[in-house]
Amino acid sequence: MENQYGICRVAVAPLRADASDKAEIVSQLLFGDHVEIIQKEERWWLIQNGYDGYEGWMDFRQLAPISQDQFAEMHDCKLLAPLSFNNVLSAADGSAYHLSPASNIPFLKDGYCYAGEEKFKLNFEVYDNRAINFKDQVTGTAKFFRNIPYLWGGRHLFGLDCSGFTQTVFKMLGIKLNRDASQQAEQGELVGFLAECRAGDLAFFDNEEGRITHVGIMLSPNEIIHSSAKVKIDPIDDQGIFNKELGKYSHKLRIIKRFVD
Repeated sequence: MENQYGICRVAVAPLRADASDKAEIVSQLLFGDHVEIIQKEERWWLIQNGYDGYEGWMDFRQLAPISQDQFAEMHDCKLLAPLSFNNVLSAADGSAYHLSPASNIPFLKDGYCYAGEEKFKLNFEVYDNRAINFKDQVTGTAKFFRNIPYLWGGRHLFGLDCSGFTQTVFKMLGIKLNRDASQQAEQGELVGFLAECRAGDLAFFDNEEGRITHVGIMLSPNEIIHSSAKVKIDPIDDQGIFNKELGKYSHKLRIIKRFVD
């Protein structure tokens, strides 16, 4: 199959482990995410997300075709939907699309963006992630997502998993993270001690087998914001995260990584 490329044309689309509506949701695409199409089985296409390399099956009707040149152009998309609950696009038929923060705004021109041949009018101010200061903005950006429920595979306003939360916050701040916590743990520079932590460092947690299964954003050496039941702030010490609701440590600290000096 020759290389084929697409762009997500709906606000959020599930990526599944197999070619079935019953299959586990492993991740999601947001509007404007660009993908390479790897395999086709009737209405199910196996795609790879151009942003983070993540693969999954999706209903092809949630994609619009784009060229290889357009796919390459989207690699450096810095124009995003802002931190708002009111990011509305108007389609040609007058219907509305409600975008999550950090959704790409593809091929912006004269107040319109484009997914393939489809044209959408913007009803909000575009966010440019080149015009940010990580240290000044990381805490406020992370706290915007407080109380959004935990959702396995989630990357949008109505559900975020732990690494979907960190990936989204960092995308708003111009830093590309991989999709899963174990993959994100391979990025960044090691921080030796919890006491040396700064706002914006990522803390990673492992399970009994030593596999990294959780990640959160440090706010200070003793506070972390993370998605667990919902996006919330919890106390942290050298042992890990102490969950007040459970009355015990819920996540065991493994390593801390820094992404901005």
